[in-house]
Amino acid sequence: MIESFIKNDDSLKKWRRFKSRRLAVLSAWFILVACFFSFTAEFWANNKPLYMKYDGKSFYPVLVDYHPTVFGEEKTMITNYRKIELNEERGDWMLWPIIRWDPYESNKEVAYYPSEPSSDNWMGTDDRGRDILTRLLYGLRYSITFAFFVWGLTFAVGTILGGIMGYFGGRVDFWGQRVVEVLSTVPQFFLLIIIISIFKPTLLLLVLLSSVFGWISISYYIRGEYLKNRKKEFVEAAQALGAGHGRIFFKHLLPNSLSPIITFSPFVIAGNITALASLDYLGFGLTPPTPSWGELLNQAQKHFTEGWWLAAYPSLALFLTLTMLSLVGEGVRDAMDPKE
Repeated sequence: MIESFIKNDDSLKKWRRFKSRRLAVLSAWFILVACFFSFTAEFWANNKPLYMKYDGKSFYPVLVDYHPTVFGEEKTMITNYRKIELNEERGDWMLWPIIRWDPYESNKEVAYYPSEPSSDNWMGTDDRGRDILTRLLYGLRYSITFAFFVWGLTFAVGTILGGIMGYFGGRVDFWGQRVVEVLSTVPQFFLLIIIISIFKPTLLLLVLLSSVFGWISISYYIRGEYLKNRKKEFVEAAQALGAGHGRIFFKHLLPNSLSPIITFSPFVIAGNITALASLDYLGFGLTPPTPSWGELLNQAQKHFTEGWWLAAYPSLALFLTLTMLSLVGEGVRDAMDPKE
């Protein structure tokens, strides 16, 4: 009970130290709000109304797909809600999202692609006439999903393998470190590009391939924590009470070895976002026409002279996201610093 109180009191102090870093807290809120808008992007940027009153009936096109015949359209298989004729006398009306474009739809009203920012496309269009703001909003969803899955998978594998080497030591640690040293010499990014060029890249495949070597760095820190903590009094007390290896490993050592995981997480997540943007920029990332920040930057290179908005807005989005994550990481690192 006393040990639990000490741990809770220590965690509370760390949380207070983090909250005292105002810039880190504001950055964390920025990331959370951005993620909220991205993962609910269908309600903010879509070519389907949120709500529709037609012929005395209620429809929710953003949630349900309706056949065109429901609205009297016979010559098409896809409902174009912009062209549905509303009868105001019978009370027909639509509630549209703030942005009336989905990430795959081209604006056919403009004369050329890419088109500059306008009242219809606030950040302009790309080289296929698709709204840039919409693709940035949806693209963040894929970037965050990729970054968090790679972070979770690599840290889980690195924690287990690094913990095993540190906990058992001896030959397990010796041979485990030799394997890690060999794997760390592999040119990971180039190998990743070669493998992706063979297979059709999907989000799941990119996560798995990026996690193959990503666990190595965190395993060093976890191994060091386990080596340091395995000889401490609370571990010897647990062994004296008959606790098995699994209980000591996960219940006693793991909670006391989480500092590297918590401290490095924001920086690793930022690095994963950069990695996906780099792969998309080089053409080895998500399959088009999936919304992607790196793919927009690739277009910016091709249309640099006539499309400054293709470079400005994706670069600004990437810069702000990475900066906010770095500031959160700085706050977490300060909060976890034992010297504070």
